[in-house]
Parts: sequence; structure tokens; C-alpha cells
Amino acid sequence: MRILVIEDETRIIEILQEALSRAGFAADSASRCAEAREALSLTPYDAAVLDLGLPDGDGRALLTDLQSSRNKIPVLVLTARDAVEDRVSGLDAGADDYLVKPFATAEVIARLRALLRRPGGALGVTLQAGNVSFDTIGRDVRIGVTALPLPRREGAILEHLMRRLGRVVPKTVLEERLYGVDDELESNAIPVHVHHLRRKLEAAGATAEIHTVRGVGYLLTERRG
Repeated sequence: MRILVIEDETRIIEILQEALSRAGFAADSASRCAEAREALSLTPYDAAVLDLGLPDGDGRALLTDLQSSRNKIPVLVLTARDAVEDRVSGLDAGADDYLVKPFATAEVIARLRALLRRPGGALGVTLQAGNVSFDTIGRDVRIGVTALPLPRREGAILEHLMRRLGRVVPKTVLEERLYGVDDELESNAIPVHVHHLRRKLEAAGATAEIHTVRGVGYLLTERRG
């Protein structure tokens, strides 16, 4: 999952990006309304965390823009404005949730996951492919009843492939979903992760198989018989 943090305080950005990364998200940041609009127009984010008090405008204008566009990603407002009228105004403008600073990063993560679990959101409960199951909330992968621990990015790749079972997932899509703008990305990063993931699935007796579609991406199928 990829999250956009729209916030102008550098320290808060750092805290949120670190917490989101630990929770298995890729996180980008924008410190101004203009930067956020550009990022949202170029990248398919799963959700956004938005401060209302930005240097070049009010974050509520961004909410209005998102409501009037096709980009219906869930938005968690994270702001110092704690008056009831501010909360009402933010929610009326299109925010899906509202959290006042100071905040606990654990609550931010929990609220984002709750938003992503809503109908039509990016998080389901359990994905299944062959004898492989993936709990997208707890991030637990099992082969039958046996747990299969996976590093964050290998788990994210498996999740995307399971969500598109039987369909080719382009390598570029995995790069967009797994890495933030500021992450260092080597050209062979995704192939290396897929290689390790494929070996672990095979060694664990998985009946879901990852196929490489040369020049395009990867395909997850269920082995029959």
C-alpha cells in the first residue's frame, strides 16, 4: 500500500514515514497543496494523511478537489485544529476521518487500516490462492496451517499478486506500490524480491506459483492436481 503524507512540518513527516514503513506501507510526502495535487495526479495512492494548515492554502480545498474528481482515496485529516466546528468542516469537506495533534503513530496506523478495510478499500480481510492464505490486516501468510514469515516487501508483492490472481501484474506497478519517491530503487530490486519469494513458496509446498512474463511482469496461478 502506498500513502501520501501531506504535511509541512519536517519532523512530523519523518515520524509518520518511519511508522508507516514499519507497518508495511510505502510513504511519500508533500509539504504544499500544489505538490500534493501533482503527486495525486501522477501516482495511484491508496490513502492520504492530510494537515489542513499548509503554507500555500487550506487543506480543505484539496479535500474538495478529491471529492469532485475520480480520485476517491480515503483521507485521514491530521491537524492541530481541535474545535468542533473545524472537525465538522473537515468531515463535511470530504475527510473520511479526523485526528487532532499531538497524536500517537499507532492510532494513525490503526485509523488508516480501518479506512482501507471499508467496502471498496484497499484492504480485504483474507486473500486465498491455492493453499496460500494472506491476512491483510495482521500481515500473516500461511501455507495451509503453517505460518510463512516474509519480509515487508516480499509480503507486499505476494499481496498484489494474490489480489490479481490469474492476471499479469506489470513490474512497474509493483515498483509504484512498494517504493516511495525518496526510496532508492535499483533496476533489479523487484526481480530479486520475486526470486526470493518464489523460492520460499516452493520450499513451503505452496500450490500457488509465480510466473515471470518476460518484459512485462509477473503472474500468480493456482496449481491444480
